[in-house]
Amino acid sequence: MCFTKKHSVVIILILLLSASVSFVEAQEWNRIYNMRGFWKFSIGDNAEWSTTNFNDKDWEEIYAPSSWEDEGFYGYNGYAWYRSKVKIKSRYKDQQLYLVMGYIDDVDEVYFNGTLIGFTGSFPPKFETAYDSFRRYPIPGDLIKYDSDNTVAVRVYDAQLDGGITSGDLGVYIFEYDIALQVDLSGLWKFHTRDDMQWKDADYNDSKWGNIVVPGYWEYQGYKGYDGLAWYRRTFRLPKVSPDEKYVLILGKIDDVDEVYLNGKLIGSTGDLESVMYTNQLDNYWQEFRGYYIPDNVLNKYGENTIAVRVYDGYRDGGIFEGPIGIVAQSDYSDFWKRRNKKNFWERLFGN
Repeated sequence: MCFTKKHSVVIILILLLSASVSFVEAQEWNRIYNMRGFWKFSIGDNAEWSTTNFNDKDWEEIYAPSSWEDEGFYGYNGYAWYRSKVKIKSRYKDQQLYLVMGYIDDVDEVYFNGTLIGFTGSFPPKFETAYDSFRRYPIPGDLIKYDSDNTVAVRVYDAQLDGGITSGDLGVYIFEYDIALQVDLSGLWKFHTRDDMQWKDADYNDSKWGNIVVPGYWEYQGYKGYDGLAWYRRTFRLPKVSPDEKYVLILGKIDDVDEVYLNGKLIGSTGDLESVMYTNQLDNYWQEFRGYYIPDNVLNKYGENTIAVRVYDGYRDGGIFEGPIGIVAQSDYSDFWKRRNKKNFWERLFGN
């Protein structure tokens, strides 16, 4: 085959485009504060150790990430706590931040300025290990003290062998989504297994329900081996209201099928939940991206709104497992898919 100068230019452009796409994808997660290093540490368990004003000056110091056995606590199995400070600059005030804790052996709860923001695994007496699950927890913006010290406290339980914050690039991160969320709904939701259609109602009292981190498989949050029906609930308000704007609820990916209710009204579904429960023909619904357009007469633009998500999982992992999760303006949502379709066109034309 004979290549002309024109062919060479095209090939160079293709290579540049491919490199650009790969670079963008590689840069989606951006660490803004490195938390690898020495943390305050104590064996034992005390709820006061989660608080901001607790004085930990007499605690040991150990390096994280590293098993606590390698840091002088060889053979210890049981409860322990880590504490550290993090300073976040005010220029990140309008961005969703995440606390990355890597891998923890076996179970953890993570507190930011005294408030629980995430957990993985299940503590005794219903112990379930999650040593092989990657920890990444959204930080609610209203908890952050910008340009000042913030306290991170990590409660850990280890049953056997290595224990503690064992590996990972610890720190505070920004995830650069291609879409601007008006409301980021990642974080703690209310969660209940089984099924009751009253749970879709906005005025239903879910205060006795458990908490669950979204996005994340429910198997790693105390529901190991559970297959069947479960419900998620979350309330939100629109921070900036545009009377003429229309909105979309984004729920990332869900394993396997779902029905989504806003203020008690069905606004969308993926898969026929009722038939799937009896046939267990799940197809590839878990791979589909969830974006549900919100009717004007359903959304309360000036008050509180309640989302209820009914999920059926047929086998293995289940739940709302991948983001983004939130409310987006319909115009931004349309632009997002236009950009993505253009990108997919180039990928189909020239390969990944």
